[in-house]
Amino acid sequence: MYEIEYQGKTISMSEELPLLPLRDVVVFPYMIHPLLVGRSGSVTAVEEAMLNERLIMVATQKDKETEEPRRQDIHRVGTIAHITQLLRLPDGTMKILVEGLMRARITNYTETDSLYRVTVEPLEVEETNENEMEALMRATLDLFEDFVKFNKRVPDAVYSALNSIDDAVLMGDTIATHIPEKLELKQTLLEEASTAARLRIIIRVLTEEIEILKLERKIETEVRSQVQKNQREFYLNEQLKAIRRELGQEGDDGQELDDMVESITEAQMPREVEDAAIKEVERLARMPQMSPEASVIRTYLETLIALPWRKRTRDRLDIPRVRGKLDEDHYGLEKVKERIVEFMSVMKLTKRKKTKSPILCFVGPPGVGKTSLGHSIADAIGRKFYRLSLGGVRDEAEIRGHRRTYIGSMPGRIIQALKKAGTRNPVILLDEVDKLGMDFRGDPASALLEVLDPEQNHTFSDHYLEVPFDLSEVLFITTANSLHSIPDALRDRLEIIRLPGYLQHEKKAIAKGFLIPKQTDQHGLKPEQMKIEEKTLDRIIEEYTRESGVRNLEREIASLCRKTAIQVVEKAKKSLKVTPKQLETWLGPPRFLTKEMDKRDEIGIATGLAWTQVGGETLNIEVQLIPGKGEFILTGQLGDVMKESAKAAQTIVRSRAESWGIPSDIFSKSDVHVHVPEGATPKDGPSAGVALTIALVSAITGIPVRHEVAMTGEITLRGNVLAVGGLPEKTVAAQRFGVNKVLLPADNKKDLPELPEFVRKNMDLVFVGHIDDVLQHALLKLPGKKRKGRTAKPTGRGRTSAQPRS
Repeated sequence: MYEIEYQGKTISMSEELPLLPLRDVVVFPYMIHPLLVGRSGSVTAVEEAMLNERLIMVATQKDKETEEPRRQDIHRVGTIAHITQLLRLPDGTMKILVEGLMRARITNYTETDSLYRVTVEPLEVEETNENEMEALMRATLDLFEDFVKFNKRVPDAVYSALNSIDDAVLMGDTIATHIPEKLELKQTLLEEASTAARLRIIIRVLTEEIEILKLERKIETEVRSQVQKNQREFYLNEQLKAIRRELGQEGDDGQELDDMVESITEAQMPREVEDAAIKEVERLARMPQMSPEASVIRTYLETLIALPWRKRTRDRLDIPRVRGKLDEDHYGLEKVKERIVEFMSVMKLTKRKKTKSPILCFVGPPGVGKTSLGHSIADAIGRKFYRLSLGGVRDEAEIRGHRRTYIGSMPGRIIQALKKAGTRNPVILLDEVDKLGMDFRGDPASALLEVLDPEQNHTFSDHYLEVPFDLSEVLFITTANSLHSIPDALRDRLEIIRLPGYLQHEKKAIAKGFLIPKQTDQHGLKPEQMKIEEKTLDRIIEEYTRESGVRNLEREIASLCRKTAIQVVEKAKKSLKVTPKQLETWLGPPRFLTKEMDKRDEIGIATGLAWTQVGGETLNIEVQLIPGKGEFILTGQLGDVMKESAKAAQTIVRSRAESWGIPSDIFSKSDVHVHVPEGATPKDGPSAGVALTIALVSAITGIPVRHEVAMTGEITLRGNVLAVGGLPEKTVAAQRFGVNKVLLPADNKKDLPELPEFVRKNMDLVFVGHIDDVLQHALLKLPGKKRKGRTAKPTGRGRTSAQPRS
């Protein structure tokens, strides 16, 4: 039995009380709560409590949606309460008023058919230092005062009553009752035995709520201010209309709307677009002309009217003229020119009906003329040209536009390009499509899928327009330096046309026919005032530029033009011939050393081929045997894939040592050092596997590698040669290096038509499928069974009779 002091008298309480589960309220000690009781078990519990000193245990359910709570659905800490009033309602429910007496913990349940009876024990309160408690009470009271100021739902009388309370427990429970309805928080406060900890929780919650209430007050003030501003503008607009009526100017706004409707009709929009535009005009007529929304609608309508819904340029279908224009502007690039002529021929035969424009993608290193070629195509066929740079674009809205709900919204760059071009069939160049980015704002490459799909782009939907626009007549051309960064779905929609790097004779022809005339004209020189000798041009290309294109070559020619201009102006020279000797004076010392092929067959040196962003390159792979303990050393900034290729090559050589006449103990008595110059340049990829294997076989067997042979291909442990990529760039680099024969994987035979014609004509291209085929072409003779005196012994000095130069 427990005794409870209530209203000046002592009430004896048994340890077992009826339980009243509560749905969405927590009852604190000393607080009075009205409760509506409707569930049969709850009604029975109240009736039993009325017969037993009106005492009842109230505890909150964990989930208020539970209709018939079990013992695991009810919190174990609740409040012993006294029923002060009871009112029976006609529908059988009850309305009661309870007053909390003390915290208690449920220790045991006794379940009957209609209710729970629970055994309870009071929750002991932990003692706290008096000074600490005083400080916590003051802080809590100050915060609650601010809370009451901002929260009008809490009566001021509550704060006044708290000022007269000296009991920390009563103060905490009173404030907990009036904080926002957060059942989990209130249950935590009820279960907390320490009064100090309870006040600290209340301080934290009040601080958060005050900040939220301040923000609510600020937002409410801003909204009220905006409403008052709109009302003021409306009132002033009505006054302005009245003044205009008095001045006889009432028809000005109406005339603007009439003109807009007339412009919509003249734009010859599709029916659904015209209907949407007319609806926007009707909306504009119903709202004040000075409202922000009116300005948005007016800008939207002006954009719709400005778009070329029916305007198109007439294509020039004179095929010989188109060919001549393309040849005049660009040297070479026969495949690209042929594709444009094919497109124009089809248009001429079909008389422009149902001809889907191709989606071309020019892929090649920088400076080969991809961007300028797009301009030449537009000029040749008589269309407007617009260049759209996509490098670094990360926002999907750049392509699809912003929705009109945003301030400062505008159409995407595709629609803006059509608006500026003024026709619906321009040539739009999407430059650097391989450099699109992606972040939290979306994926622009995915947005381009609809733009660059001929099956979908006839109904392209821009987020700003919200009406379809037909892009099927636009000739889209994209450019890229490489394909690996373009998503597969986007790449599938593109017709890939590769532009290989230029060889030296092509660069010379471009310089003579295009770059020198262009730069002399831009610098105010006459053709006879500056003449560049053939040998001078060769030296500029070899020693002052290293690129697949001609961009740097044009810069060097421009520099020569400036030097010539000084001579013409200061020294009144009428003509100047630029000789090779003058280059170091005018352009400085050579920037690049000429990379020449060795004229001798060397042991342990094989020529591999590599692909880079600026075109192809040759790799001199060097292998040297030195006395050691069988270590395999790799240098030259090799990447992980290339290191694995070197290890695979080592395994092939060791597995075939007997058939190739290699002593079995050489691998344990010698270290193998593989080096790929230049050491400062990172290198990676599997295509050097064949060259690594040949260099290893040569170094170990002492058989020299043919200096005029280059090779590329991935190698397997069984000696098979697998296909690789970048053959056009690699073969061009091989010819530039002076190689006569190139060994290519047999699986790449299908790529032979993709190689430049001058490579196919001037080089011996040999397709190999196995390492044995490679040995026949790469080594001076085939390795065989060991014969006396023929094995190259490792030395510490780096050379045998025919070992590679270091």
